[in-house]
Amino acid sequence: MGNGNRPTPEFRREAVRLALSSGRTRREIAEDLGIGLSTLTRWLGQERDASEPNEAPVDLHAELRRLRRENALLKQERDILKKAAAFFAKEGSR
Repeated sequence: MGNGNRPTPEFRREAVRLALSSGRTRREIAEDLGIGLSTLTRWLGQERDASEPNEAPVDLHAELRRLRRENALLKQERDILKKAAAFFAKEGSR
């Protein structure tokens, strides 16, 4: 970000989502996104204040299905990369 432009609402929402769900520290996320830690903390506070207690409940079953599909895809990608690395390592030793 650091170019003087105001962040878009989508950028703010994504930053807040990352801070809440990525398991990384706020400082790491702020640095990666090019924003100040205090800015990210303020956005998190605003998000918390804006959320209504009567929000629609999250469909946990749908979320679980989505995460399982994503996990399977990531495992496939990992396996492909492992095979490619082994292939190229073998090719390089010839």
